[in-house]
Amino acid sequence: MNAAHVLCGLAVNPALPAELVDRLITLADRDLADDLADRTDLSREQVHALAARGEEAAVKLARSGLLRACDVDPRKQPRAALALLDEGAGRAEWARLFASHPDVAYREELAACPGLPADVAGTLAADPDLRVVTELALWTTADLTGRLARHPHAEVRCAVAANEATPPAVLASLITGEGLDPARRCLLCDGAEQPSGHGPRRPRPVQDLHPGASCDGSHQSVLYETQRRAVRNPATPAHAVMGFAGHPAAPLRAGLAARSDLSPRAARRLAGDPAPGVRAALAGNPALGDTLMRVLAADRDADVRRALAHHPRVPLDVLVRLAGTVRTGPAPLPRVATASPAEVVELAASPDAEVRMLPAARRDLPAAIRDALAADPDAKVVTSVASHPGLSEARLRRMVDRYGIQVVAGVAANPDASPGLLDDLARRRPPVRKALKEIAGHRHATAAALSACLADARARPLAARHPALPARLLVDLLGDDEWRVAEAAAANPSLPPAVMERLVARRGIS
Repeated sequence: MNAAHVLCGLAVNPALPAELVDRLITLADRDLADDLADRTDLSREQVHALAARGEEAAVKLARSGLLRACDVDPRKQPRAALALLDEGAGRAEWARLFASHPDVAYREELAACPGLPADVAGTLAADPDLRVVTELALWTTADLTGRLARHPHAEVRCAVAANEATPPAVLASLITGEGLDPARRCLLCDGAEQPSGHGPRRPRPVQDLHPGASCDGSHQSVLYETQRRAVRNPATPAHAVMGFAGHPAAPLRAGLAARSDLSPRAARRLAGDPAPGVRAALAGNPALGDTLMRVLAADRDADVRRALAHHPRVPLDVLVRLAGTVRTGPAPLPRVATASPAEVVELAASPDAEVRMLPAARRDLPAAIRDALAADPDAKVVTSVASHPGLSEARLRRMVDRYGIQVVAGVAANPDASPGLLDDLARRRPPVRKALKEIAGHRHATAAALSACLADARARPLAARHPALPARLLVDLLGDDEWRVAEAAAANPSLPPAVMERLVARRGIS
């Protein structure tokens, strides 16, 4: 038996008695404490005891609201205090304490917290470590971004460009350079073997540098990244970015193509862009007009057509044309989800099965349309509607009789599938693996159906957690070779209390 995983399963078991929760807290290591912190039934005493077991648990408890400011000493539990500051539940004096903390990691984490006092933000803006200033630039308020946009380090300016609180005029200046002195340093400059000038450079850590980073003295890599972020920032004024429609870098054009304030002229140019990613970004733009949607519907690239199919305002006739040309997934498309009753009738009556599949994906269909689609002559349509609530058992069984393995998983996922039907589906030979996974998590699954699910590797962990699984099987599963199964069995609320007691007493070791 994997003792640690069994204990972690017990830690999240909703039926675990309070006295056993207390005992688990006393022996909790980092992983066990982390799982215990997910419980929603912890008493105040248990919260305090668990927070004392380790910083990770204390952070989680702070973020969930169970650990409060009055419970935390920032000098003893600095990360919990920082988590409370990040959640807006900390104290101003803590921010001042961390702003001058010798550990740069704490100052960097503080810099990302909202609502910092002005004096704290000012201290962080002057921090000697670039990581702190850059993090502040990403999250600070508008009144400080103007100052940071003039920072001599290009990386700080780049962070300002991504901050949506940055004023439009400042963002425009970061793109054009107007009103700003040139940046004096970048990360590559910082790593130069020769502190002054721009001669040979030693490599910087990969995580610190932008892809393809290079610098000939103009900091071109980080300046490009600044432009890319500014183009994608919705606060950047439209007039400052429309010129990027002809930029040689496709990522910049793609960022522009996704903007909701895209000008008609730029949109027309981008509709003919040579890069499919740019055209796909344009196809998903919520501000795109009908004319260009019709142009993009004939695009040779499937990703472009797929993006257009997911557009919330795509004309219905365009969507009908797209239906058979791209895979759109099982979820209802946004345009179909908001279709009027008359449009739903029109789609459901289409002679094209690919089109009838579109409304079949909805789960709020009128009964008459739902039942008509359930009797559709095409298996793909029936599969799409099989998990729709409200279908009678007789209809569900007829689906299985007509189409067999093609619809079994969809029928098994139907929330109204009866225990008897699930039993029959679980006993099919050969077994339908996708169906077993659906049955293993179904609220109507019986002990017999769940026992059949245990034979499938993917369904086994789900079945082990199901409260209808017999206790004798649960106890056996605690010793399963697969740790996910053992942990799921330990988390099952149907596990007998005496077994829980024994597992805690023996620290999960059999």
